[in-house]
Amino acid sequence: MIYLECLWKRAICREEERFRQTGKEVAMKLKTRLQVTFITIIFLPMVLTIIAFAVIGIYLMNMNQGYTMQELDYAMMSETMETFVNTADKAYEKLLRQVQTDPVRLEDRAYLKMVNDEFSRKSTYIIVRKNDGIYYTGNEEAAKRIMDKLPDYGEGDLSEDSGYYFDKLSKYVKQIDFTFRDGAKGSVFVVTKMNALISRELLVDMLIAIFLILIFTSVMLTQWIRKGVFHPIDELNMAMKKIKEGNYDYMLQTNAKGEIGDLYRNYEDMRLRLKESVEESSQQERQNRELISNISHDLKTPITAIKGYVEGIMDGVADTPQKQDKYLRTIYNKANDMQKLINELTTYSNVENNRIPYNFRRLNVADYFGDCVEDVGMDLENRNISLNYSNLVEPDTMVIADPEQLKKVINNIISNSVKYMNKRNGIIDIRILDEVDSIRVEIEDNGKGIAQKDLSKIFDRFYRTDASRNSAQGGSGIGLSIVKKIIEDHGGYIWATSKEGEGTCMHFVMRKYRELQNE
Repeated sequence: MIYLECLWKRAICREEERFRQTGKEVAMKLKTRLQVTFITIIFLPMVLTIIAFAVIGIYLMNMNQGYTMQELDYAMMSETMETFVNTADKAYEKLLRQVQTDPVRLEDRAYLKMVNDEFSRKSTYIIVRKNDGIYYTGNEEAAKRIMDKLPDYGEGDLSEDSGYYFDKLSKYVKQIDFTFRDGAKGSVFVVTKMNALISRELLVDMLIAIFLILIFTSVMLTQWIRKGVFHPIDELNMAMKKIKEGNYDYMLQTNAKGEIGDLYRNYEDMRLRLKESVEESSQQERQNRELISNISHDLKTPITAIKGYVEGIMDGVADTPQKQDKYLRTIYNKANDMQKLINELTTYSNVENNRIPYNFRRLNVADYFGDCVEDVGMDLENRNISLNYSNLVEPDTMVIADPEQLKKVINNIISNSVKYMNKRNGIIDIRILDEVDSIRVEIEDNGKGIAQKDLSKIFDRFYRTDASRNSAQGGSGIGLSIVKKIIEDHGGYIWATSKEGEGTCMHFVMRKYRELQNE
């Protein structure tokens, strides 16, 4: 029990350590997620703010001044009012000189376009009015909005400081009057947009936009982290609580990739291994209880017999030398049975701890099995069981084996045959067969046989059946499991064939030993 408990604790510790190691790996990978979050918090609001600034600025300019995207002057976003006024004055002076020297050129639309293009990047454009209509304009939409508000012909002032400011339109206008060649009244207006985008309206809109951007960024990142990190961790926390409570059937399934998916799959591996370990521990504990029960039964029978015969000798029941000799021989045989059981338990303990002491060496098959048959023959003869032996391998055939452990295999198989022999004239056949690179040993009896449904389980530890291994006949149920372990450690394999009521045959195969020869 203590041994099984230690095994169970070690299995739990290994799985927990592996799970903690996986957690460390996941934590390392989550650093990438945190780095992405940090970069997003910094750069996403910045980029969205720039986009919002541009969009709101364009919207305000288009709404207030009728400019299209192609006509947008980005100097408006940063230039001061003094810059705008200086630009208007330069355009005004240039056109004024032209009126004073050659006003006819103002009728040339190509020239007017050239002048307009020169100052349009500084938020300034020109309008030429002929009588009451527009003769030329550098900004069609803006000209239509301001046309009916422009001063009439003759109201313009040619002084340098003259000009009109339209507050609602945020326009600064200078006027120059002249006369067309056909006598029509003409006026040239230099129109300058006076408002920069950094206005109260823009600031309010930008504050609202930044607030919304921050809310959007925080909600997006929160949902991303919640869905990608906190929700899986909550599920894992619940799963670990189920493990703590001893519920190993709580499954976590996911198609996710990356560290979270790996963590889920590692949990599933851990859960399955722990469940398997618990089931194996429970099975071993149940088998150990059964073993203790069997041992108690098997020891009770010879001890009771020994006690009875000793009391018979002490009470004088054995009053003749013949009876005393019979009693002493019976006591000796019962003590041998107890010693065999203790040896079997010692071997079982070594099997459990993988500490069977092997001393491998080369054995001649014919000599070794001949000696074994001779050893067991006398005992079988005393039990009225016939032993037949045949060796069909070459006399020089060798195997690598531990003679002591291999003899234990043969004795255990024969002991099992004797134990379940239900015939008055029992027969046990031992055959050594040649299979080219291996030898096959067959030990066959004519006992009660084993049911087919139990045949594949007889090598399991502690396995018993009513038909073939009745506990009332003794035996701990570990003899054949020890036999299988020893044969497998020799590089061989073992199996059984049987028919109920006719007998059972045990087969095991071992490879031949061949010396390497130089060419």
